Amino acid sequence: MISLWRNREFNLLWSSQSLSDLGDGIATLALSLLVLVKTGSPVSAGVVGTTTEAARLLLRLPAGVLVDRFDRRRTLVTSDAVRLLAFATLTTAVLTDRAGLWLILVVAVVDASAGAIFGTAEDASLRSIVPVEQLPDAVARNEARSYGTSLAGPPLGGVLFSLGHAVPFAANAVSSLVSIVAVLFIRKPLQSAREDKPQPYGVALAEGVRFVLTHPFLRALMLIAAPLNFAITGVIFALIVALQRHGTPPAVIGLTETIVAAGGLLGAFAAPAIQRRLGLVALVRSICWAATALLATAALLPISIVAAVPLGLTVFLGPAANAALFGYQAAITPDRLQGRVISVIMVAATSMAATAPFVAGVLLQWQGPGVAILVFAAAVGGSALVATLGRGIRVTDRPGMPAPLG
Repeated sequence: MISLWRNREFNLLWSSQSLSDLGDGIATLALSLLVLVKTGSPVSAGVVGTTTEAARLLLRLPAGVLVDRFDRRRTLVTSDAVRLLAFATLTTAVLTDRAGLWLILVVAVVDASAGAIFGTAEDASLRSIVPVEQLPDAVARNEARSYGTSLAGPPLGGVLFSLGHAVPFAANAVSSLVSIVAVLFIRKPLQSAREDKPQPYGVALAEGVRFVLTHPFLRALMLIAAPLNFAITGVIFALIVALQRHGTPPAVIGLTETIVAAGGLLGAFAAPAIQRRLGLVALVRSICWAATALLATAALLPISIVAAVPLGLTVFLGPAANAALFGYQAAITPDRLQGRVISVIMVAATSMAATAPFVAGVLLQWQGPGVAILVFAAAVGGSALVATLGRGIRVTDRPGMPAPLG
């Protein structure tokens, strides 16, 4: 078996998604800055950000059906081509001083929608180009990419925006073009043979939902991943608000998210070694209980930047758990259902996380940051109980080895 580092198809797919992720990071900050420059309204910037996230969430389930129905290579190329056109249009509009709020909003929504489809197609394609035994390592490398681009994208977007308001959008268009070229160089098919007569949308989506809900491991995966995402998002928000109220300088507050992202990046590099030492069951249980304890520790330091350290350690453990869980998910899911299963699980996980800032705000107003963080730690404790007592996670002690079902 060749190393992932020598797997030509995987590296081309990984590189294309890296460029797309980096472009997203650049564009996310640059779009907010452009709205502020054009309107001077933080509310307008917030509307663009919220609408973008809503579009990404709403497109997740349709993206799963689309990815399972059509050629995945063509889907990847089309998604990037749409983003290329959108940001080329915005670049031209900025250069000619015609970039109004509505155009910025449309471009942001188009980018988020195409990104949701691209990401689902990329995740669904993994099993076609990576041996089953290497799926956890492939997921770990994808985690490293995500954390790396989240660290590099926003600062790079700020630098490019300072050079010229159109520069970051032109750079994002170029990243989409290079990503298209990388995907076109992939030789292997990214999916198995498709049905001659595709199912109607509702029937196809229902099949994916039913497969997730009737499989013990996939049900457990949702019950573990959703509270973890919810808790980490909520604790980051609670910590930032608590530090701001305490008069902490903005530069120090910004360091909080840097520590968290750095923890995730280092954890992604360490994930393969951690997986080799522990089986799937022991790994997931250990990480869930450790995360519960670490977040509870952060509750003791709610108005100190030091609280970011246990939070960063929590995120450090995340990539190993994700690699094991999603590597196993890819192994047991039939290729024809990969997109739908991924989209159902991601919607469950991200929908709960989307409510975390609101929940954190209510808890902060009611009881203060210490209690708020403890509540989120308790949510992770629920994941730990599912991993310990639920039968779904006890399907195997060797990640990535089973034959697909169905």
